Amino acid sequence: MKRELKRPFLVGVTGGIGSGKSTVCHFLAEMGCALFEADRVAKELQCSDPQIIAGIRKLFGNDVYSSASGASLQLDRRRVASEVFSNPEKLQALNHLVHPAVHEAFRAAVEAARQQGREVLVKEAAILFETGRTADLDLIVVVVADTQLRLRRAVEKGLGSREEVLGRMASQWPQEKLLEKAGYVIHNESSEDDLRRQTEILYEFILQEAASGRDCSGKSGQ
Repeated sequence: MKRELKRPFLVGVTGGIGSGKSTVCHFLAEMGCALFEADRVAKELQCSDPQIIAGIRKLFGNDVYSSASGASLQLDRRRVASEVFSNPEKLQALNHLVHPAVHEAFRAAVEAARQQGREVLVKEAAILFETGRTADLDLIVVVVADTQLRLRRAVEKGLGSREEVLGRMASQWPQEKLLEKAGYVIHNESSEDDLRRQTEILYEFILQEAASGRDCSGKSGQ
């Protein structure tokens, strides 16, 4: 796919839970890239979009939401996670409900970045490939790390118990499959300083590719 003129260079960043993709994305944002956090947007839509809320209630029951007097809706995310990660059909239904709206929000973010004259827009998404929304990206970056290291990081960050994190890992694409589709790979198995250095190298690569106008979404990893 040839990159359209007069829009930002679009970079997708993905990786399994505990890989460090969010840290890479925040480093890129500090370096000047616009950032679209697909997972954060998805969470916001689950508590603000009436159609999505109705669909989630149908899938999980009305009591999956709660609200204090005058407060916004609160979704019982732990309950949703425990159900979808043991039920692939429910997970697929939830994704089909939420991700079209996330894609529309991304399109709006691309337009906003274009109007602002931003050179690069980074899309962070845990399930970038699974949503089938990669054709419009110029570069896909995959962040990987040893499975046990990812598990330890996720548990230490409070993302769930060991069993819950393992369940989430099992529901995501394996790293080997992600690597097959990567245009650039970051190995995050050392310090945060090392990850920043790798991200700085990635940023320079992105600027070079943006300047050349080349689409490298299917290139082998760096």
